[in-house]
Amino acid sequence: MSVQELVVRRGRRSGVTTMVAVHSSTLGPAVGGCRFKVYPRVHDAIDDVLRLSAAMTRKCAVAGLDFGGGKSVVALDGVPSPEQRREILLDHADLIASLDGAYLVGPDVGTGPADMLVLRERTPHVFCLPEEHGGTGSSSGPTAVGVLAALRAGARAVFGDDGMKGRKVVISGYGSVGAHLAANLVEQGAEVVVSDVDERRLAAAREQGLALVQPEKVPGIEADVLIPAAVGGVFGPGTEVAAPLVVGPANNQLTDDTVAEALAARGVLWIPDFVASAGGVVYTLGREKESLTHAEALNRVEALEKTTQGILDAASANGTTPLAEADALAEARLTSGAGPRTPSPREPRTVA
Repeated sequence: MSVQELVVRRGRRSGVTTMVAVHSSTLGPAVGGCRFKVYPRVHDAIDDVLRLSAAMTRKCAVAGLDFGGGKSVVALDGVPSPEQRREILLDHADLIASLDGAYLVGPDVGTGPADMLVLRERTPHVFCLPEEHGGTGSSSGPTAVGVLAALRAGARAVFGDDGMKGRKVVISGYGSVGAHLAANLVEQGAEVVVSDVDERRLAAAREQGLALVQPEKVPGIEADVLIPAAVGGVFGPGTEVAAPLVVGPANNQLTDDTVAEALAARGVLWIPDFVASAGGVVYTLGREKESLTHAEALNRVEALEKTTQGILDAASANGTTPLAEADALAEARLTSGAGPRTPSPREPRTVA
């Protein structure tokens, strides 16, 4: 997989390996989250950061953002203490600072706004600081808004309307985004079932009165909609999916892009993850780089419904998959700057 720059470094304070992949800066500086995760081997972490950075390039291009794709990963070998975590973050911040603005970092799996505050001690190229420190805080809410926007377009294609009342929705992963989605869908009248590997999250779901299911049973559950909101790599060539519509925020849901064709052949409409999950980065960049108001930035996230609709219409007209059309849209922007761009009420400021 092509990547502009990959830097892997062992932290001088912590001794923990951290890395940054800049996949593309064709449209602008690379943006992407910082992932804290335990990996069996460093090479597994490298594979992950490369895949995730490539997905960010597609995400930014399809969403009409003037930014490229990047990602950073901290390859943990266990759960660090609070003191060790701070040392790891400072080491990672030094690595980001060494790239001199070529990569801009935000939260991802395993990190949050408080961690971004630590990174900010060593580098200015940080998004999603806590609101009391001038940032936009967690992007989970806007990410969920983007998923719901994509879901509306997908539901119209599959069911003929975008109403969720009476529909059964399975959410795999009850983290911050999954919880937002569950609450909204319950409010719309959907029957929501959730799964997670974390007992604390399952307890929180029970408190909300949600039905629970074991993670390994999720793909085979008869439902109207399946929302992958946890880890990636959940759909392989032989995965049987019982729901006719799959749309969710988890990154890199397919083990291989050819799986999109296999799902389509089985009558499953899969909305590309880099389309459905773009709400967080769209909102954050709008607020923090263009000084949009909360309402303006959310309106831009809602525009992902129109983007998704265009992709689905093109796939239907051309006899292709949504993934093929989303890739074509991304490629058009990356090669010529063409393709629909989200209107901006203000000119973007220069990236610091």
